Amino acid sequence: MTNQRLTSPPARLDDAARAGWLYYVAGNTQDEIAMKLGVSRQTAQRLVAMAVAERLVKVRLDHPIGRCMDLAAELTERLGLRVCEVVPSDPAAPGLLAGVASAAAALLEKTLKSPEPRIVALGTGRALKATVEALTRMDCPQHRIVSLLGNMMADGQATPYNAVIRMADRVGAPHYPFPLPVLARDARELAVLHRQEAVRHTLALCAEADLTLVGIGQMGPRAPLVMDGFLTEEEMAALTHEGAVGEITSWVYDHDGRILDCAFNARVASAPRSRAGDRPVVAVAVGEAKVAAVLAAVRGRLVNGLVTSEAMAERLIAGASAS
Repeated sequence: MTNQRLTSPPARLDDAARAGWLYYVAGNTQDEIAMKLGVSRQTAQRLVAMAVAERLVKVRLDHPIGRCMDLAAELTERLGLRVCEVVPSDPAAPGLLAGVASAAAALLEKTLKSPEPRIVALGTGRALKATVEALTRMDCPQHRIVSLLGNMMADGQATPYNAVIRMADRVGAPHYPFPLPVLARDARELAVLHRQEAVRHTLALCAEADLTLVGIGQMGPRAPLVMDGFLTEEEMAALTHEGAVGEITSWVYDHDGRILDCAFNARVASAPRSRAGDRPVVAVAVGEAKVAAVLAAVRGRLVNGLVTSEAMAERLIAGASAS
């Protein structure tokens, strides 16, 4: 009997993979899939069935769609990335996190499957929270999970998007939260906080991480730093005037990816951000508003890896070509 996988044309498999992603990951109906792919409902139904028959669909999509692979290869070459994963975009919801989170979770799982002890460092934010929620439950007591930044607001309230505790619970690994607020009141208080033994140990673990995963925040009135209450819109406008383009773990940086010498950064309690070396420092980012921030982070080597969507990858390539 001829193997169906060998007789299905690559383009047809690509269509099946897209249909499978839209159905199983993005939660589209077959009528919605038909509209988005420009085919009949019957064809959409057959494509979803083919995605299952060809074993493209398991827990997450297991088919490297040609277009996404091409985009990942171009981003890797243009931006000098060590790691790059591009997942399909839902045409009606290009900012959807589900597929990107699933790909970032797969990247995490590769590290977690190592029998040798590994240190995984995590930032916070919506993208990383979704990533951790997409992780398969595992038993990894040999690894250590460490937070890159504080888990408290100024009033002692826990930040809502801390991913370390959630991840440690899912994979059965010891975790090291950052026992500080996100921001100190001033540089003097920050120096005192960083002298604490527990903080020094956490900072050392962050510096030794085998894999670092971070989110990227844009600047502007809808920036995470504003929405989460760390900056007022007026303070954000002042930072933008100083040249701020994006932030990683609350560190604000400019168009060239240089950490700004400013009053806000003098209060940031997070683990220091420097140029990424040989170990992967991977950003999980999606959304048109983050294009400038992602490009600046890569330009300054604050990150050397990226997990993003097809639509975002196209915008990044266009932005890199224009700069």
